[in-house]
Amino acid sequence: MLSVALSNLPEDNDALKALVAALLRERDAEKQRANDLHIENLRLQVELDRYKKQYYGPRADQLQSADGLAQLLLNFAGEVDRKPVNPEDVPAHSEPQEQLRRVKRRKGRRHLANFENLPVTKHVYELSAEQRACPCCGVERKEIGAEESWQVEYLPGHFERLHHVRKKYACPSCEINGDSPQMETAVKPDAAIEKGMAGPGLLAFIVTSKFSDYLPLYRLEDIFARQGFEISRATQSVWCGDVADLVEPLYELMAQRVRASHVVATDDTIMPMLGSGKTSNARMWVYVGDDAHPYNLFDFTLSRGRDGPKYFLKDYRQVLLADAYGGYNGVVAGNQITRAGCWAHWRRKVIEAEKAAPEIAHQAIEMVRALYAVEKQAADLSAENRLEVRQKQSKPLLAEIREKMLAWKDQLLPKHPMAEAINYALSLWQELSVFSSDGAVPIDNNISEREMKRVVLNRKNSLFVGNARGGRTAAILASLTSTCRRHDIDPQLYLTQLLVNLPAMPISQLTTWLPDQWKMHRATLHSDQ
Repeated sequence: MLSVALSNLPEDNDALKALVAALLRERDAEKQRANDLHIENLRLQVELDRYKKQYYGPRADQLQSADGLAQLLLNFAGEVDRKPVNPEDVPAHSEPQEQLRRVKRRKGRRHLANFENLPVTKHVYELSAEQRACPCCGVERKEIGAEESWQVEYLPGHFERLHHVRKKYACPSCEINGDSPQMETAVKPDAAIEKGMAGPGLLAFIVTSKFSDYLPLYRLEDIFARQGFEISRATQSVWCGDVADLVEPLYELMAQRVRASHVVATDDTIMPMLGSGKTSNARMWVYVGDDAHPYNLFDFTLSRGRDGPKYFLKDYRQVLLADAYGGYNGVVAGNQITRAGCWAHWRRKVIEAEKAAPEIAHQAIEMVRALYAVEKQAADLSAENRLEVRQKQSKPLLAEIREKMLAWKDQLLPKHPMAEAINYALSLWQELSVFSSDGAVPIDNNISEREMKRVVLNRKNSLFVGNARGGRTAAILASLTSTCRRHDIDPQLYLTQLLVNLPAMPISQLTTWLPDQWKMHRATLHSDQ
């Protein structure tokens, strides 16, 4: 066949050159198609691995080679376990020791946190008069001591009816004389919900269960029914809205404090909202204030447009820590906001593309680990001292990482998954480098992502919000419970006291009921007692 093909070659040089050029173009096209198929295969593999990790894999972002080593060790241990044991290899007296090791148990009660702080109900058990009689001589035996033991019991919550009776008083003498009887009624403390039957403790329990323990209202409805009093989920929803309306001034005050922060960390996630026929993808945003303004604020919007964060941050002029969402470009454009990037996001992208370029992935992750080692070393330092450490150690590492990225970019095809991860970092290099010039800026945005995970957990249980008002209610109440968690405050205790005092509170005292201020005031009262 080759000889036949060679015999049919044109004699003319120009025609021969044209044939060779056509063959070269065809070869290049085949090579390009092969490269495109290879890249597409890598992209599909990365996407498949991402979905598999999302549904079945561990939550932590780590290279698969470490998992492979652990699996290799497990397989090795299994093979060793299956091998027969030579009796001559077993040391003497090993079997009794092994038996003792298996039956050995911890003696005594395990440590229970705050066991000594629980209220005590004492039960005393005595012998009856007949039992105290000595079986030998019949004389009554005397008490010589006692054996003591402890037990922890749980008493389920219960409902109570509070019957409020407001006595009325009048002057009979004035009434006899034809004057006004001067009637007056005793004052009852203002209720959290005007003319509502729900007490502050019940409202606090519902809000805490929904927005701190992530129990959907239909489950609370079942729990209440088991305790003897059913409250429909619709009624609970209305009550949550009423509580949100009551505490909204406190929410707005927290928002003002967050906007006064030097660094605000933000993130967002989908919050489905019930619509006609199907749910719409509304959004829930979080804004985390710095240590000087320690509040976590949620904001509900109907879309992911930049109008949401732009409105919330309308007066903000400092550092915004966020992911690569393009909507933030419109927020920071034209004002003094400095946008900071998140190294955890880039690390995640590298790990997702690991199979496409394992060697590059390992080198990149090692360099990121070096950056985080510096952060661990400077974690307890002030912002000024942390900046000095970053200038000395992190800046040279950043220069090395960027140089490596540029070299890797030249080695990879433009649509290669690892090239996309590298381009992500290079396009945001200024944002990713902000932490090295400001000691108060974190290296990543994990603090806001953690809060988003709790929103996702609530969303998984409750599925959606009913309308825009429900989304606003969720944002306000989640802000209070999240800030309580940030300060290690019992949200039910805080909300109960807040709802008792807030209806009659002058606006000038609102600051004292911010969660951090409330905790400080409460600690001061306890120290004085």
